[in-house]
Amino acid sequence: MDLQLGLFPDETTSAPSSSVGPADVPGHVTATAARIPKALRMGTSSWSFPGWAGIVYDKKASRSSLASEGLCAYARHPLLRTVGLDRTYYQSIDAETYRSLADAVPKDFRFLVKADRLLTAPQDPIAHGGRKENELFLNAPYAVNEVIGPMVEGLGPKAGPLLFQFSPIPPSLVGGHDTFLDRLRRFLEALPEGPLYAVELRTPSFLTVAYTDALEATGTAHCYNVHPSMSSLATQLTLVSPFYQPALVVRWMLHAGLRYQAAKDRYQPFDRLVDEDQPSRERIAVAVLDALVAERPAFVIANNKAEGSAPLSVFRLAERIANWKPDRTPQDPTQQDGPSAA
Repeated sequence: MDLQLGLFPDETTSAPSSSVGPADVPGHVTATAARIPKALRMGTSSWSFPGWAGIVYDKKASRSSLASEGLCAYARHPLLRTVGLDRTYYQSIDAETYRSLADAVPKDFRFLVKADRLLTAPQDPIAHGGRKENELFLNAPYAVNEVIGPMVEGLGPKAGPLLFQFSPIPPSLVGGHDTFLDRLRRFLEALPEGPLYAVELRTPSFLTVAYTDALEATGTAHCYNVHPSMSSLATQLTLVSPFYQPALVVRWMLHAGLRYQAAKDRYQPFDRLVDEDQPSRERIAVAVLDALVAERPAFVIANNKAEGSAPLSVFRLAERIANWKPDRTPQDPTQQDGPSAA
């Protein structure tokens, strides 16, 4: 689990630390940021990586130091206007901890919060030995009281999407596709209005008409994710049209053909792009441009395991979007996979 602010409450701070500051931003990156619409927010799935010295931070610092002090510097980069809170997937946090996060970032910054895994795991992820049914699976009262309430109270307007990530689930474990999707819909219907909710699947067979109907009926966004366990991004864009989403939410997570640990070993210390994934970059760029044309907000989160360095993936994607050729209008991804790179 990546270290993040809030893991160590006694170390949290709302003021920039003198030990780590933002890296100098090259002129061409500043120019790119100026051309990116404000409705698009890009960022990474965490911020505590020493290898980002010279890219995001002005000097190398320990992971624990960056976890407690790096967010202020991270959020000062003109292209990093959102970040993923993965820590909240493993354990809910209180409103005061959320507030310390909000105090560390600018007014227009937004957090993509991962909901507690107790809400999305049919078997208790904490229980040791054997399989135990998780009584909090898709439990709306728990979501409201322990996840949504503290997030809204603590982050206020700096709350971005609340993401319900479902790891791969054998359909038989949840009573089959129809039972699961019906239960998911009822869960989403029971949530309070206000926050932007998003669902990330890792089970391709759940990606059905019933799933898209549940999203549309509840105003929930599909999180388009680039991950080997899920259908390809092109397939997701075809089956779940971004034109009918309340917002575009994308997580660019793991390079094809690699497992998490293998990618981590291959890409550390995450200071350069090792395996560029240009097809995914193109499709994400097209989806973003379509969302902006439709006047919808867009959130794109990149992980180090996607290409080797999450911030560099964001910077390259930003360049692609900012420099889109006027004669190459974004096309509906249900009609084609997207243009080739310029």
